[in-house]
Amino acid sequence: MNEKLPGSDAVIAFWFDELEPAQWFRKDTELDGMIRERFGSLHAAAAAGELWQWRDSPRGRLAEILVLDQFSRNLYRDDPRAFAQDAMGLALAQEAVAQGCDRELEIDWRRFFYMPYMHSESLVIHDEALRLFDQPGLEDNLRYEHLHRDILLRFGRYPHRNAILNRESSEEELAFLKHPGSSF
Repeated sequence: MNEKLPGSDAVIAFWFDELEPAQWFRKDTELDGMIRERFGSLHAAAAAGELWQWRDSPRGRLAEILVLDQFSRNLYRDDPRAFAQDAMGLALAQEAVAQGCDRELEIDWRRFFYMPYMHSESLVIHDEALRLFDQPGLEDNLRYEHLHRDILLRFGRYPHRNAILNRESSEEELAFLKHPGSSF
C-alpha cells in the first residue's frame, strides 16, 4: 500500500479519547461513516495481516484488535463482512491474553482485549470469556457476557446474525427476535 495509514496511536486516541463510551456499542450511521473515511484503508491492511508490527506493544495489539473486531462492525453494519475478521481478532486476543498484554493496560481498555471472546459463537470461548470479564471494573461487561452466552446455550448461535449471514432461522429464533433486547 502506498498511502500513509494511521498508526496504532491514532486508533487508540480515536476510540478512547474522541469517542464517548456510549458510542462504542450504539448503531450510528454518522460514526460508521467517520470510521470508514478515517480507517477504512487501515482496516483493509489489518485484514490482510499487514499490521503485525503493532503487536510489539500492548497498546499496538489492542489497536489491531479494535480495528478488526470493533471497526469491522461499524464499517460493514448489516453485512456479512461485519463478522469476517472475528476469527483473526479472537486469535490476536487469545495470544495477547496468553502473553499477559491485557494486564498491562487499564481496565477500561482491557475490556476490548476480551470483546472478540464475547463475539464468538463458541461456548468453549465463552467459558473463557466469563473468566476474563470477571474482574473488578468489568461487572457490566460480565453481565452482557452472561446474556450472550445464554443465547448461545439456547440456540447454538446468535439468531440476530442469521439474516445478515443468510442463515435460515428456526421458528423459536424468529419468536425470540421479536422480543426487545434480543439483539446486540
